Formats: sequence, structure tokens, C-alpha cells
Amino acid sequence: MGRLRNTMVKKYAFLFPGQGSQTQGMMKDVCEVSAAARACIDRISEVAGEDITALLWDTPAEKLSRSDRSQLAITAGSLAVVAALKEKGIEPSACAGFSLGEFPALCTSGVLSFEDTIRVVKQRGEIMQKICDEIAVRSAGRAPGMAAVLGLSPEKVLEIAAQCGDVYEANMNSIKQTVVSGTADGLDKAEVLFKEAGARRIVRLAVAGPFHSPLMKDAAVEFEKVLENIPFNDPVMPLFSNVTGKKVSNGDEAKKSAVLHLVQSVLWTSEEAELGALMSSDTVAEWVVVEPGPGKVLSGLWKDTEYGAKWVSTPCGTADAIEQVAAL
Repeated sequence: MGRLRNTMVKKYAFLFPGQGSQTQGMMKDVCEVSAAARACIDRISEVAGEDITALLWDTPAEKLSRSDRSQLAITAGSLAVVAALKEKGIEPSACAGFSLGEFPALCTSGVLSFEDTIRVVKQRGEIMQKICDEIAVRSAGRAPGMAAVLGLSPEKVLEIAAQCGDVYEANMNSIKQTVVSGTADGLDKAEVLFKEAGARRIVRLAVAGPFHSPLMKDAAVEFEKVLENIPFNDPVMPLFSNVTGKKVSNGDEAKKSAVLHLVQSVLWTSEEAELGALMSSDTVAEWVVVEPGPGKVLSGLWKDTEYGAKWVSTPCGTADAIEQVAAL
């Protein structure tokens, strides 16, 4: 008898990276080999009213780390990779985005139009950078920020953060890593206490402010006005929310969460669990997890979940990585 062919349908879950994953020169090789990716970047340049190729390829790291630069750059890079993957017939069946990554996820899942995604992200980055600059001025020029704490339980991190004033649990990354947001003085105090409590490592992140914390409440107020007349459609595929940690039910929920997102923690571990449960319940599909965009942070976090061994997440921010996914 001849060998039976694998008749399982292949499905893809896209995990979109957030702010901090940016690097100078990102997606240049992708755009050199993919006409769809280059057309995507050109269209973003038209909508945003600026040269996105210069933003991605020529902007020094220090300037690119600012919210008014990095948010547009990362979104552009992620959507360019999506275009390159689609060019090879790779379409997502589920989406989740980490922090800023929710916006390319909202676009890919049909909640936001392509044009609205670019306009909204550009304004979001500008608003958030303005608020961060204002906080820095009030702190004698010392910019607020975020730090990843490795080697302490999320519960212990929360306990210590509560002792420091203006330090908040921001990202539930994994059982091994929690991110806090805060003022410069608050983070300095917290870092000492985290080390005293046995933290293996504390890493200051390459971001411009104390995201996903009450310190961003003024940004949330301004951003809510930006979204007033922006239509949010119901997702056309499973889409997971940072705010609830669960699947998004409809466009109205997605719109409310886009504002709450600025001041509430990213429940990434909950999202991963929901996505993993979805894939586990699907008995007729062979799932592939990819990270479209710069960096490989989310693939590393996915590896720490109970699902990471069964479905390995592949970083997908280079032309070679896209070819690797296409060959799976």
C-alpha cells in the first residue's frame, strides 16, 4: 500500500511583537525580495505622510526608541511581514498582539482598516511620547520607563512594586518574567528591592515611558478622543485581548480595550493560555505559530508555556525566516 498523505489542514497563529523590538534596518531584506512587502511600506508612507523606509532603515536606535517613532515603525514592519507571508499563501487563522502589537493584530483580524490602523498608531505614538516627556519634566528630566524582572514570582513583583510609589505591574510576560512601569525614581528604588528579594536579573527596556500603568491616564483620555469616529468591526478570526486575556467578542469591546490598554496590565500569559486551548481543541488542523515583525521576544515567551514544546513559535522578521515558515 502506498504511504498515506497527511490530510490535516494547516493553520497559522500570528503573534505580533510590541514596542522595544525595533532595530535600525528592520525589514529591509524582506522588502528587497517581496514586492508585496515593499508595496505595503509604500502605502503606509502615503497614509502616514512620511518616508517609512527612512524611518525603518536610517533612524538611529536612540531616536527609534521614542514612542512617536517606534510605534509606527514596528506596525509598519509587522504589516510588511504579513504582506510577504500572504504573498506565499500564508494566512492567519488566529491573532494576538503584545502591547502595541495589538494594532497590527486588529488590522490583520479585520477590526481596523489598513488606513485607520496607520493613522491611529501614528497618533497613539505621538500622544504617548508627549505624556512621557511631560512626566520626565515633572521628574527633573529623568525619563520614566519599564523594567523586566526575571526570577521572581509575579505575586512577589506586585508586592514589592506596591512599596515603591509610582511603580506598577505592567506586563504579565511569563511565570519567569514580569515587567513593571514607573517613574525613574520609583524604578531605581524597586530595582534595589527586587535584587534584595532574589531577582536573578532586572533589565531596563528600550521604551520611552511607563506604559500600561496609571501614569498613562492622560494619554488614555486623549487617545479615546482619537478613536471616537474610528469604526471598529467585529473580528473575522479569533483575536485575543491584552486587557481581558480572552478572545475579543466584538468591535465595541475592541474599541474600549484599545483605550484601557494604555493604563492596564498586559495579560499575555492569559492570552497564550487561551490561544493554546483553542489550538488544542482543534483536532482537524496542524497549527503553526509565527511572530511576524521585528525581534523574537514573543517566541521566547511562548516557549515557556505548556504549549511551547508542541507548537514552536518561529520569529518571522527576516526574508530567510519567511522562507523557513513557507517551507514548513
